[in-house]
Amino acid sequence: MAHWVTVWRAAQLVGVPRGALQQRIRAGEIEVNDGLVSTETLLALYPQARLEESGLLERVVQIRDEAFGRRLRERVLPSQEVLAQRLFRQGQDLADVQRHLQRYHALVLALRERLTVLDAETGGSDPRFTDVLRQLNDGLARALATEPVDVLDVMDDVLKVMSAQVTVRPSGHQFTVEGRDSLLQAGMKAGLKLNYGCGNGSCGMCKVRVTSGEVARCMASDYPLSETEKAQGYVLACAHTAASSELTLETLEAGGPDDIPEQTIVTTVRAVRPLAADTMLLHLQTPRTHRLRFLAGQSVTLALAGGDDARAAHPVASCPCDDRNLHFYVPRRAGDALASGLFDGRLKPGDSVTVHGPEGRFVLDEAPLPLVFAACDIGFAPVKSLVEHALSLDAAPSIALFWLATRPDGHFMANQCRAWGEALDQFEVSLSQHADAATGASQMAAAMRADLFDIDSAFYVAGPGAFVDTLCTELLAAGVPRAQIHAEVVA
Repeated sequence: MAHWVTVWRAAQLVGVPRGALQQRIRAGEIEVNDGLVSTETLLALYPQARLEESGLLERVVQIRDEAFGRRLRERVLPSQEVLAQRLFRQGQDLADVQRHLQRYHALVLALRERLTVLDAETGGSDPRFTDVLRQLNDGLARALATEPVDVLDVMDDVLKVMSAQVTVRPSGHQFTVEGRDSLLQAGMKAGLKLNYGCGNGSCGMCKVRVTSGEVARCMASDYPLSETEKAQGYVLACAHTAASSELTLETLEAGGPDDIPEQTIVTTVRAVRPLAADTMLLHLQTPRTHRLRFLAGQSVTLALAGGDDARAAHPVASCPCDDRNLHFYVPRRAGDALASGLFDGRLKPGDSVTVHGPEGRFVLDEAPLPLVFAACDIGFAPVKSLVEHALSLDAAPSIALFWLATRPDGHFMANQCRAWGEALDQFEVSLSQHADAATGASQMAAAMRADLFDIDSAFYVAGPGAFVDTLCTELLAAGVPRAQIHAEVVA
């Protein structure tokens, strides 16, 4: 019998990106019923998702699908308390099902016995009794027969113990809680724009209302919830995790840059490392009690002690899912006190850097379109943040990355790009080089035209002004709607 699961869970079961399933849904290959997908359809499209029964039949099911087994081995188990609660809940569900089956079975047997008596009383003269008895006997035979187990049902049951599926209302967004992550950590890793402040249970900004399912405390918190809030089901997302395999939360999410507050945080230099002759990695770490809330693709102003000449705007190159560890790619640039301090060795681990922001509207649109990222030189910084955010969302049908370098050592993160391309089936990487940014942009447009312009995609372009202007002009001339082109000038 077919089982119905959410698209999010279906992607987990067969080991493909959620965007790939959504693309097949739009193409009509997968039928959706009230947002749910049939496991029967999934098995027909992904026959590699198979389980093989061992000699113990129903008692032991051996996983043959190596991909599924590997995904389980890579998971970090939740705490003993949470694991026990999920297993207890599954045990309750199983006991309920068994009790109902026993009652239905007893009811059918009683009906059969009563019909047998009535049939005997009429001396078999009424064919209706004989017909109903035959149907009952045939039905019981089918119900008691041993049939192959639905393999995705078994996988789903295993995943419900290993991880929990959370649905956020009213947005309808979904994410998975794995290991010992809190609700806030898991939601951020999935790319959600949840509201929060300190992240350590002190401010109360991450309050969410649990409308279905159960949670468990995973961290001590200082913020006091009122008795009314507790009675209504409110908890702190940073201090609780999912105790049941399915959970529904009610909370508002940021809709865009306007919903992210401006912040000023004194951070500590965690590491300084050369990426190329003219590019340095600056790794800043925020205090545990004051993390930077930002959207992928946004920039901040970094300030050193010493006045306005020691301030400079830089795009954040890391993902918002790790809000304590902020990465920046700083180019050698005349008049930039921060760059001078990095390249001459005056700015060292342990020093303080003040972060103001975030700012900028170069952020990811949530439309489920294929994504095309185009960067030139240091424009790769905000693009990398967007790529990591897109991978967290797991909603894009495909991702293509084009990176132009105008100097020999311009592809300072080429290994990371190649790793994405090798590890992800729906990810393509193209690295190019030309001394002139505008000419390189025209050549990049020609490469895109041969492969991408016939696809309804969203384009994100970042780099020097000449690169951005040329490539955006080429995209518009090729018929790409202006609303699907997002651009950011990064000098």
